[in-house]
Amino acid sequence: MADVCSRNSFELQRFVVHKHAARRLHYDLRLELDGVLKSWAVPKGPPETSGVKRLAVAVDDHALDYIDFEGTIPEGQYGAGKVEIWDKGTFDLTNRTEVTISLVFNGKRLEGDYHLIRIKDKNWLIFKTGK
Repeated sequence: MADVCSRNSFELQRFVVHKHAARRLHYDLRLELDGVLKSWAVPKGPPETSGVKRLAVAVDDHALDYIDFEGTIPEGQYGAGKVEIWDKGTFDLTNRTEVTISLVFNGKRLEGDYHLIRIKDKNWLIFKTGK
């Protein structure tokens, strides 16, 4: 990962948050970065208000065409369960390092400045700043 943004700040990229009713209900945050969907499982869902920090666990990247996926993953397959789009839109990447991703979400539910901070291995914190 570079110390600077991979695109100019005026180029918006896409994101999606899937509500995933697998063994346990969780939310999958997926950001269009580096030609794939960088992905995090967020057990309690991304915070919609500032002052709330949530765990986000990095998971395998997904192909870009997964951004529009909704449906049911059959029993016996990895991630079996119902997947629906909880939010989607664009984001402006404002900073990216090995341990920090700062961005501005432009979605229906997620709006404004957010940060992902790596705390250990695959564990990150996601939180909103400002309004």
